[in-house]
Amino acid sequence: MPLLVGLFYNAISLLTLPFSGDTLNRVLEQLDAATGQPPVTLTPEQVMTVLWVSFFLTAALILLLYFTRRAVLEGRSWGRVASIVIAVLSLLLFPVGTVMGIVMLIGAFDRDVQAYTRR
Repeated sequence: MPLLVGLFYNAISLLTLPFSGDTLNRVLEQLDAATGQPPVTLTPEQVMTVLWVSFFLTAALILLLYFTRRAVLEGRSWGRVASIVIAVLSLLLFPVGTVMGIVMLIGAFDRDVQAYTRR
């Protein structure tokens, strides 16, 4: 279930990505004000590059989540290993990612799941 939640979450973030251009410069302004650094703004070309890189990384993550979920449902052992890797990386995304990562790790090390993915 956490793989499905992650899949939907990243799909929604991918859909909202084209509207994030102005947000990047606003976040940079707030960061500069908080740290006292001179203001840094991104040119439109830099914003476009950041958005395209974010698009491809998010699309790759969505594909990884989809194929991992599919492999686990089919009982493939590499799906379980990929789930463990995704769960460990999710632990860094506090607070929701941490909870999902813990649930995924508990599920991945369950005896029934281990037996199911060894077929």
